[in-house]
Formats: sequence, structure tokens, C-alpha cells
Amino acid sequence: MAETLVLGASGRIGRALRYRWGGEAALWQARRAQTGTGWAIFDPLAEPDALRAVAAQVRQILCLAGPVPGRGGDLRDSIALGAAAVRAGAATGARVLLASSAAVYGSQPGLLGEDLPPAPSHPYGVAKAEMEVQALALGRELGCAVCCLRIGNIAGFDAILGGWRPGFRLDRFADGRSPRRSYIGPLSLADVLAELCARPDLPERLNIAQPGPVEMGALLAAAGRAYATAPAPDTAIAEVALDLGRLKALLAPQRLLPAADPAQMVAEMALLEPHMKD
Repeated sequence: MAETLVLGASGRIGRALRYRWGGEAALWQARRAQTGTGWAIFDPLAEPDALRAVAAQVRQILCLAGPVPGRGGDLRDSIALGAAAVRAGAATGARVLLASSAAVYGSQPGLLGEDLPPAPSHPYGVAKAEMEVQALALGRELGCAVCCLRIGNIAGFDAILGGWRPGFRLDRFADGRSPRRSYIGPLSLADVLAELCARPDLPERLNIAQPGPVEMGALLAAAGRAYATAPAPDTAIAEVALDLGRLKALLAPQRLLPAADPAQMVAEMALLEPHMKD
């Protein structure tokens, strides 16, 4: 029997997981009928009884459900979805892993560790930060273990590779480089999440990325996608780098977290692309 219920499994991360893990590896939730087996079709917010019934069949809930920036929808729905997952976990004894975002850190400088107070600068980050606060508080109140996964940029699902169009332009900083961000390949993310789901104990907050910030220009170059540059405005952020010490310690010694490599990330994206059609 599957041990994990994946909420929001019809989204991009969910489809990457289903491709990498296999359809029998989890119970997969969507709001509309999907092809293949192992799907549970219901709305987690409108049908809490259905959510509890399916959660009773598993050991943990991985909540990927929530609005995506730039795709419409109320960004604050992620707060309600996180709370719904925690209530279902508390009612059934399942622990909860919530997909959060590195956006909760905002524009803070230096290596960004999980104990650093959030300082989001955009509505998406604000909503994710509030989701974390409310879900963790509710988990403590109801006796449900909760882990908030602060995921960095996902190659191919981001605004750079995923949002590329002819005429694309990147900021260029005084050192000649384009913005640098903590990234992870989509299949590497699936592997990391599989490892975390197998771990008995997880912290309340956990950064998810591959070691070493990636220059956005290098990522586009690896994909063979042309781009122009323009001087970065004063408000532009040169680097967002996640502290991955906690993640590395959790994965070791079973899994070595490979350094972020643009060519490998592009290769992962190419493997996954045929399975990402809407």
C-alpha cells in the first residue's frame, strides 16, 4: 500500500514525481479526472471528509497544492490548503510535508538558513510565509508533525527556462554576471522528496536545492536559448543562496546531493518534458 498522499499531484511538481516514482508509489490527488491509476479525485478545501478518508490510508501527506505565481488564482489559497492538510494529518495520524518556497526569504543577503526570520518581498512569498506560520502553529496545537519545504528555483518550472521567449533579457550586474539563484533539477527534486518521505523525522523547516547558486545566463546557455542583457536596476538581487547544511545532513550517507550543474538540469528537463503536457 502507498504510504504517501500527494495533494495537487496534477501540477508540475506532482507530474515530475509521478514520472520519477511511478504511479503505484503514492496516492495522487487531483480535482479533475486524470489518466492512469492511483488517483483520488476530490477538492481538499470543499471536501474535507474525502481528504480525511484518503489520508487515513497513508503515513504522510505531501501537499503540493496551491496557486502558481502568474497563473491566476488567489495566492492565499496556499494558506487554507496547508491548514486543511494539517487538520487531515491530525485526524488520521499522518505527518504533513508542505511545499513552501525560498521566496519566504525575500531579498536578504548572505547564505539563507532555515532559522533566519522570513522577510518576503512579493505576494507569493508573503502567502507562503503565512502558510508556514499557521500550519506549524496548528500542527503543534493538534499534535501533528509538520515540515515546511522551502524549495528553491526548479529548472524548467521557473521564470527563466520555463518562461523563456525570443527576445528574453536578463539583468547584468557590475561584475558582468547575471542573477544567481539556488536551483534544483526537477528529477533531482523528485529524488530528494522520495528520500525525505522515507526519513522518520524531519525538522519544521527545510531548504531544498542543489549546492551552489546557478547563474541564470549559464542555465539559458546550457539550453541553447539566446538572451540579451541590460544593466541591473538598483533593486535587483544578485544572488539568493540557500544554506543546505540541514538537507545534506538528513540525506547523508545514503544520498550525496550533487552540485547544481546547468547541463544536467537541462537534461532532466528534456527527459521530463514529454510527460508534462496539460
